[in-house]
Amino acid sequence: MLVWQLLGDPRYRTYWLALFTSQLGTWMQSATQGWLVLELTGSAAKLGLVVALQFLPSLLFSLPAGVLSDRYPRRNLLFITQGGMCLLAFAMFGLIITGQVRYEHVLVFAFLYGMFNAMDLPVRQAFTVELAGKDRYPGAIALNSFGFNVSRLTGPALAGILIAGVGLGWSYLANALSFLPLLLVLLRIPRVNLEVKRGGVLQDALEGVRYVWQEPLVRQIVILVGLTSMFGMNFQTIVPAYARLVLGLEAQGFGFLMSAVGLGAIIAALIQAIASQARPIRSILGSFVLGIALLVLALPISASWTAFFLGVAGFGMITTLINCNTTVQLMSPDRIRGRVMSVYSMVLLGVGPVGAYLSGLLIDLFGGRWGVAVMGSLTLLSALALVRFPWPRSLSPVQAEPSPASD
Repeated sequence: MLVWQLLGDPRYRTYWLALFTSQLGTWMQSATQGWLVLELTGSAAKLGLVVALQFLPSLLFSLPAGVLSDRYPRRNLLFITQGGMCLLAFAMFGLIITGQVRYEHVLVFAFLYGMFNAMDLPVRQAFTVELAGKDRYPGAIALNSFGFNVSRLTGPALAGILIAGVGLGWSYLANALSFLPLLLVLLRIPRVNLEVKRGGVLQDALEGVRYVWQEPLVRQIVILVGLTSMFGMNFQTIVPAYARLVLGLEAQGFGFLMSAVGLGAIIAALIQAIASQARPIRSILGSFVLGIALLVLALPISASWTAFFLGVAGFGMITTLINCNTTVQLMSPDRIRGRVMSVYSMVLLGVGPVGAYLSGLLIDLFGGRWGVAVMGSLTLLSALALVRFPWPRSLSPVQAEPSPASD
């Protein structure tokens, strides 16, 4: 199995463990940020605005990040982005621990953190292929998704314990410290200089956009990711608002619900790890599962059943994302992979501002249950609109090689 081959590779294993540590801190901070905003404002719409600002830079910086990823050593670029997020987390810890934090500070932090993350994501995805090799990439994305979702499961729970025990600021400190192992690992990985034919930045960026538009399967995957991300993946807004405003839970209960999303995601990642293959058909099926799970939250169910269906939603979300991401990576030519993934990342994260604010607005207007149900309905309608296109059952690295006309 490709996953075991990667874990047997000392260089990739060390990188994966350091990345997992960083992701654990990120999820602790993410859960804490939602709770912090609700404590400062008590408004789901204002929480949605924070999440929107955190995703807005993806619209502005993803395409330039893709160009940089195909021009300069990705290891060096990751060191800059990871180091920047580390320093921002330290700064927020200082503001909270001294009692000076205000809602406006959270807005600025969210935008700056989102800027670094927008640059980081396409570079990191291309770097993963560089480090693992294209033949082992399906296993790499399944392994990375497993680590990401274990951190999604445990991070909010740890954040809930920290919030209840010592206060909000310590999750930001934990996140800042969690970047240090990855920064050390990146320093030890040899730099790979890319040999590319360089044109203008705009010309290079548009080459990635053209590839996405001209390849039918890649195009429909990017559209699916955009619609599903906008309507169904707004857990940073939905879960804290639902936990506090509908169920009346405290910090630990909120952490429990966020962990339920992570548990469902882990199960999806394990299934994909066993398959070690891209299955585009599962992308559309995952969106159906996500939409139905959100619709069920309109019912007057208990916190335990809410956690169960949030877990189902997490399962659907990761089933969609893993199969979409793996398919696009396998189909992308090596020389423009960074730019293609920048388009994918721009759509995935760039619609977040609209989706996050829309989620918060709908919850404020219709209440938690019906606001979430509307988002679930929109997710289902999006999947139904795309199901008429062909979705292959599986895709291997050999089958994924693009045609010369598309390269």
